Amino acid sequence: QVQLVDSAGGLVQPGGSLRLSCAASGFTFNNYWMHWVRQAPGKGLELISSIDSAGIITYYADSVKARFTISRDNAKNTLYLQMNSLKSDDTAVYYCAKDGGGRNPDECDYWGQGTQVTVSS
Repeated sequence: QVQLVDSAGGLVQPGGSLRLSCAASGFTFNNYWMHWVRQAPGKGLELISSIDSAGIITYYADSVKARFTISRDNAKNTLYLQMNSLKSDDTAVYYCAKDGGGRNPDECDYWGQGTQVTVSS
């Protein structure tokens, strides 16, 4: 069965850094695009980053570009999100998500359980 397990988030001061990881199993990890999605309090889902199956092509939302870096280690079936220069607006629940195969983040078929990231002084 497909599983996506998000690592723990945490409380970080503004300007700080945090790395999230997502351990994948139950599917051929290196055949799929992967995505990071977040949901801030009182807001809807926001796609913040995507990466192709080989880890070559990446996408970033303007809100995180130049601060966040998505990567993957296909040998370890793990997706990462390095978050730097964190702002209070980054406070959200963060989810990794598996692309359904159509390279459309709106059609992800599996999600991690989510992890809370709180940026506050």
